Amino acid sequence: MIKSRVKEIVDHCFAEGVQQGYWSDGAAGRYTIEVPKREGQGDFSTNFALVAAGIDKRKPRDLAAQFAALLTQHAIFTRVEVAGPGFINLFLSKEVWAAVLAPIYEQNERFGCCDIGGGRRVLVEFVSANPTGPLSVGHGRNAVLGDAIARVLAAAGYAVHREYYFNDAGRQMRVLGESTRARYLELLGLANTFPEDGYQGDYIYDIARSMIADGGDRFQDAEVTVFKDRAQQAIFADIDATLKRIGIGFDTYFNEHTLYEDGRINEVVDTLRAKGLVYEKEGATWFKTSEFGQEQDRVIIKSTGEPTYRLPDIAYHCDKFKRGFDWMVNVFGSDHIATVPDVLAGIKALGYDDTRITVVLYQFVTLLRDGKQVKMSTRKATFVTVDELVDEVGPDALRFFFLMRKPDNLIEFDLDLAKKQSQENPVFYVQYAHARLCSIEKQANEQGIATGTAEQALPLLVEPEEYALLKAMAEYPQLVAGAATDLAPHRVVFYLMELAGQFHSFYNKHKVLGTDQELSQSRLCLCGALKRVFRNGLHLIGLSAPESM
Repeated sequence: MIKSRVKEIVDHCFAEGVQQGYWSDGAAGRYTIEVPKREGQGDFSTNFALVAAGIDKRKPRDLAAQFAALLTQHAIFTRVEVAGPGFINLFLSKEVWAAVLAPIYEQNERFGCCDIGGGRRVLVEFVSANPTGPLSVGHGRNAVLGDAIARVLAAAGYAVHREYYFNDAGRQMRVLGESTRARYLELLGLANTFPEDGYQGDYIYDIARSMIADGGDRFQDAEVTVFKDRAQQAIFADIDATLKRIGIGFDTYFNEHTLYEDGRINEVVDTLRAKGLVYEKEGATWFKTSEFGQEQDRVIIKSTGEPTYRLPDIAYHCDKFKRGFDWMVNVFGSDHIATVPDVLAGIKALGYDDTRITVVLYQFVTLLRDGKQVKMSTRKATFVTVDELVDEVGPDALRFFFLMRKPDNLIEFDLDLAKKQSQENPVFYVQYAHARLCSIEKQANEQGIATGTAEQALPLLVEPEEYALLKAMAEYPQLVAGAATDLAPHRVVFYLMELAGQFHSFYNKHKVLGTDQELSQSRLCLCGALKRVFRNGLHLIGLSAPESM
């Protein structure tokens, strides 16, 4: 919003300087406009002179002085100064930042949205957990991250499609069926052999009990497929219910088994073979990934005849391309880091543009209770499920804590902190800011104090804390656009925490509803805008915006 306006002016002045012969056009598109990290260095800063100096063989500060002279002609800047080796610091008038108030009220729920996506179709694939057990906290981070990415992309004008890749084929499903059959026979008191790497959670017993309740011992001689299908159906119903608890749904579920039934797996192998990119060795089928920058080739069909998971993944991504998506975003755990290049190599080998696929890899989650790590294991009975986490801390805290770190950072989820009803808890801290703003509005209504207009408020909002809040709100649309472009919804969390800190600081220092009627109305205008930004930001990442706490 404001940054875009500043960039237009800076670009205009750059072009004007080229026309005047002050510098060449070699720096076009190469200089940046950033928010300085230190106070006192302006609202924005550009490194134009440093970039142009290297190209034109000039002194940076000389170029900076010429550029500053052009910039000062624009009323948006109250001060333009050359600093350090040649940075140009730009100071904006308070009126520029205060101009954000009117758009916030006019756009309301749409404030912060933009159209940088231009309606381009984006497929976001996330969760995609094997239906072999309840969702663990690791799956929970995937779900929240993927949903938040989809939300920011939609807010930025992309046509977003959410998809769950349903792994209902392969070895892990056979093991699930064997585990369920063994528990079924065990509960009937019949001889059984539990698979060495079987799924040991209590949920397997629950599925086996339901089969006994439905049919007694009539399944004792049934094929393992019967047990697999029953377990898969029960587990996926559980996964779906868990996702709904945290407000997550999908447009489509893609079943892996269709890739086998439709012959798309064989089609991939045949095409790669025709291109001379597949060969046989030691009874297995290998893909020449070494021709695509990999250190070694990879097996795509084992000597047993069973495909490795790289092969169906390649076939699945071919299907995504055929469905006409402009951009494909995959949210995977860091354990996929070794296989991602292989799948992208397969896509490229088959003639597709692999740059249209972006993979977001996230680190896993460590749960802490009383400062000690809570142990987890997906196959044993000691893992912690998303449902258990929601029961303990609630869906809002779960979402917020999962988004408090960049995807590639490990999360230490402090259960004790997440449950605290105090400002030590970051999600409480942010939501309480919204609730406090709602309370102020309610008190104003009871006292008959009307909210002032943006035009009325402008001359009276003179305190540094008010200026900081106006500036922060003006930055929100740019923040959303950047979060979408970089697939970085954690930035919304960081922004809300900082905005909450600024608001609480303002509230503790200045009385909103006082004896000065006009000042009260002006500050009510400021608070009403803040309430809308908090609500929009919280809803953007899937959290509620409580009116009281």
